[in-house]
Parts: sequence; C-alpha cells; structure tokens
Amino acid sequence: MNKAREKVNDFLIRYNMHYDCIDFDESCSEFIKDMEAGLEGKESSLMMLPTYISMEKEIPADEPIIVMDAGGTNFRVAVVCFDKDRKAVIEDFKLFSMPGTKGEIGREELFSTIAEYMKPVLGKSNKIGFCFSYPTEVHANRDGKLISFSKEVKVRDVEGLFIGENLIKTIKQMGYSGDKSIVLLNDTVATLLGGRAFHPDRSFDGYMGFILGTGTNTCYIEENRNIRKIPELKNSAGSMLINMESGTYSKIPRGKFDIEFDNSTKNPGKYAFEKMMSGAYQGGLTLTVIKGAIEEGLFSGDFALRAKGFKELASKEIDDFLLYPYGDNVLAKLCADDSDRLVLYYLIDAIFERAAKLVAVNLTAVMMKTGKGTNPCSPVCITAEGTTFYKSRLFKIKLDHYIRTFTNDKKSLYCEFVKAENTTLIGTAIAGLLN
Repeated sequence: MNKAREKVNDFLIRYNMHYDCIDFDESCSEFIKDMEAGLEGKESSLMMLPTYISMEKEIPADEPIIVMDAGGTNFRVAVVCFDKDRKAVIEDFKLFSMPGTKGEIGREELFSTIAEYMKPVLGKSNKIGFCFSYPTEVHANRDGKLISFSKEVKVRDVEGLFIGENLIKTIKQMGYSGDKSIVLLNDTVATLLGGRAFHPDRSFDGYMGFILGTGTNTCYIEENRNIRKIPELKNSAGSMLINMESGTYSKIPRGKFDIEFDNSTKNPGKYAFEKMMSGAYQGGLTLTVIKGAIEEGLFSGDFALRAKGFKELASKEIDDFLLYPYGDNVLAKLCADDSDRLVLYYLIDAIFERAAKLVAVNLTAVMMKTGKGTNPCSPVCITAEGTTFYKSRLFKIKLDHYIRTFTNDKKSLYCEFVKAENTTLIGTAIAGLLN
C-alpha cells in the first residue's frame, strides 16, 4: 500500500502536480499581491470588481422586492420580504429555463423573455434585485455591463450593454408604468449577503462568500479607501463588497498536466485557478493525470488497454469510484487488480488534496489582506455554496485540515463555514433593499 502511494507521490512531484509543490506562505503572499494590484487597477489576474453594494445598513422589515436569479441553466423569479425578526419570506417562486441555453438568441429576445418571466410579479414592488451570474462590470448606479456570457449561454449582441437599463426599457415597452430601480450582483455576492441574514444574532468579524461548484469565485468586504482604481473612492469612508472573480487567478505554479489539460479546453489560458479545482474541470484534469500515469507505467497493461478509448470523465464518476472502488462504475472497471485500484485512488486523493490546499490559500489570503478573523470568538463567516464543496467525498475534510493546521494554528486566523438555504435569493433581496 505504501509502495503505491510512494509511486504516485514521486510521479506527481516530478511533474509539479503534487500538493507539496505548493508553498502555503508564498502562495498567500502572491495571492494578496494580485488582490492589491487588481484593486489599484494594475495588471492582475484577479478582476477585483467593485460591486457598489454595501451591507452597513439594517435590513428593512415588511418591504417586498422582486428577486431574479440567472444561473447556469435555470432562471428563478420570486418576491422576498423580511418579517419583524428579519427572517426572509419567499413568495411567488417560479423556475424557468435560462434564455440562451436552448439555442442562440438575440438581445431583444433575451430581455423580452426575462420580462415575460417577471409579468406575474411586476406589480408587487418597484424594487428589483437581479443576481446575474456572468462576468459583469458593475457601475456606481449598481447596474452592470456584461463582459461576456459563459456556462454555454448563447446570446448575440449583449456584451457591453447595461443589463438593468435594457430590462427596464423592455418592461416599459410592454406597457408597465412606474419607475423601477434595479440592483445587479452575481451569485457569490448574493451568497455573502445571504449568509449575513442566516445568523443575525451571531458575532462575526467579517463575511465572505465562496462558491466551489461548476466553477469557483470569492467575494469579500473591502474598505473603500483601498479600491484605488476608482478615484472617487480613494478618500471616501465606508466599505463595499468586491467580486474577485477568483477563478481567473493565474499566479499559482501549474504542473505539466495542468497545462496539458488547459490546452485541451475551449478557453486555453483562461480560468487557470478554476481548472485546478472546480467541478466542471475535475474530470478532465483527473483523466489527463491518469493518462500521464499510464504512459509512465504506473498502471498495469490491462488497465492501459481498457483506458485506451476513454475520452471523458465526469466528477460524479470520480465520486462513484471513491464510494465504490470495487463497484460497477467506469473507473472501477478499468482496474485489473488492487495495485491499479490503489494507484488510481492515490492519484485522485492527491488531486483533491491539492484542490483543498488551493482553496485554503484563497480564503486565508483574503483574511490576511483584510486583517479579519483574529479572534476565535468572532470568526469570519464564510458562506459556502456549490456541489464540489459539499458533495465531493474527499474535499471538505481535507479543507478543514488545512484551515486548522495553517489558517488557525500558523496564522492565528479563524473562520466558520456556513451553509444556508436560498442564499442567492435572500442575498439578492438584501442587496436590492439596502442599496
């Protein structure tokens, strides 16, 4: 058993793919430097997008707001208000398909479809909170210009347009009168705000939103004076939420198979950090590593023969093997004997170990940058979302290990992971009501 593990470790270290190839202190330092460069408007792989959303006010009671959530394949609409105890009440909830996921459409169809989805609730409030989970440049009016669509959404001629402005224009063209205000934000920002509402009576030193599912992203609270790329904020008091777009981070040293896999994707050179850890890329990266291990002779000839035509691997298939290494699943069927099975297990285990270490670097660097979480009695609240974060068999226990041994023991920083229901809808409602 130890021989198999040693063989795997030697192989991964040789190609810079092992978790021990990542120096924690150095990685946190580089991450913080890139954060600061992004906030100053200098060259950075982190977008560090200001949201112009603050959470310094109290949530108003009994005031309804129309809430929308445009995600990967689904589009959700609801009306949300908060009762006298500041508990969220969600009504008129409807689930639709995301426009542009069933074939390419034009911008007029995008906005008219969204307006049709909103029709039944348009009279319920003049305030709209719109969680729009695509790279967007948010402006001081809290509307946003689309940078690009992702997640296989295909809509023509929308890049560079203000989303809220065009939606309100479409609503008025449909015959609806009255001024409506709109606040645009993404799912990571909404996740942070939703976490704040989940524990109104707890003492937290700061808040973060973190997503690790199909992709990954991080949101945190930054002092306005540190957002130097916006001149009018340099001397202003207060703080706002920053959408880091952390999946684009590129300063972590990548290994041979990271680069090889990246070159096989639709967007080579982009989203380097995301491709090392998130669910959408987990299968492809793991398969690339397995094929490299076959070439190096880590597996038996029978395994190599069975894997010859193997072209795709899904994250669920990885979890199936981890749960049932002797079961009826695609990876288990590749193994000719226990030697193959152990090598395969240790390869996957090491990939998850590295992913957990990278996430710990990300979160710890943000706490170091902000100086939050120094008191264990008042930790940073990290509201986490995503299937990879919660459902991957190996990930969470490994992340907890790094948070304990590095973040807590070495850096004396403390955080608590929070899982809340309907965080996106609730957080979007808070953004629209407070801003």
